[in-house]
Amino acid sequence: MKPVSRRERQAGVPRFTQEDFDAELEDADGKIGLCGMLLVAFSVLLTLVTLPISIWMCIKIVKEYERAIIFRLGRIVRGGAKGPGLFLILPCTDSFINVDMRTITFDIPPQEVLTKDSVTVCVDGVVYYRVQNATLAVANITNADAATRLLAQTTLRNVLGTKNLSEILSDREEIAHSMQSTLDDATDDWGIKVERVEIKDVKLPLQLQRAMAAEAEATREARAKVIAAEGEMNASRALKEASMVIAESPSALQLRYLQTLNTIAAEKNSTIIFPLPIDIMQGLMGSRH
Repeated sequence: MKPVSRRERQAGVPRFTQEDFDAELEDADGKIGLCGMLLVAFSVLLTLVTLPISIWMCIKIVKEYERAIIFRLGRIVRGGAKGPGLFLILPCTDSFINVDMRTITFDIPPQEVLTKDSVTVCVDGVVYYRVQNATLAVANITNADAATRLLAQTTLRNVLGTKNLSEILSDREEIAHSMQSTLDDATDDWGIKVERVEIKDVKLPLQLQRAMAAEAEATREARAKVIAAEGEMNASRALKEASMVIAESPSALQLRYLQTLNTIAAEKNSTIIFPLPIDIMQGLMGSRH
């Protein structure tokens, strides 16, 4: 059994766990007292006397995704939640509450959060939860849906307040998992299971967006200059190796001349340059001397 805090004892607010409810339900009939037993007996007798009209007031049906919590003279009847399907109640002494067991989704409104590095951001998200224990959801909390929504907003601000801006932008999955774990632990006493939390959008101030864009542009320009310098260095090395190969084989230079001529002719230029073989040029230069 989960211990009750001192604040709860002082306030006189009952805080139940599933073990508490099991113990209460086992001894529920013995605690209604003599007057309660008389009222129940009178209700049963009245139902039998007014048959078959009263049967329509006694038969209730809950759908596949619902559970019914029946209260008899203010106490939850033995067996806990009823359903799905058909069940019976006593028209005079019993009342019931339907609880939807399907997964519920809601959006966390945009929250302005001051990050750890003193940057104001606006963050919103989405939460998926479902009622896991209908008895706890009815007995321990007035409005489980509203309480979960408010708790999600507070948890979002608390978790993001311990993160830097770079962590918020890059570690969304980790932040969502931390929020899901925190919410699930906090809503366990309410019979609620938080299945998933997602961060939808992170909105930055306009000035910060401009600063980050300028920083990213400067980084890209610096990277482009480095790549261009590396390309020029590799090209100069390749030209050096090519010049060494051409120097070793004069015929290679002649082939390069012919390749250049083919390239010039393909472009349909009006002026065509015919390079002379190097041997002839060297002969002409020798005859002049």
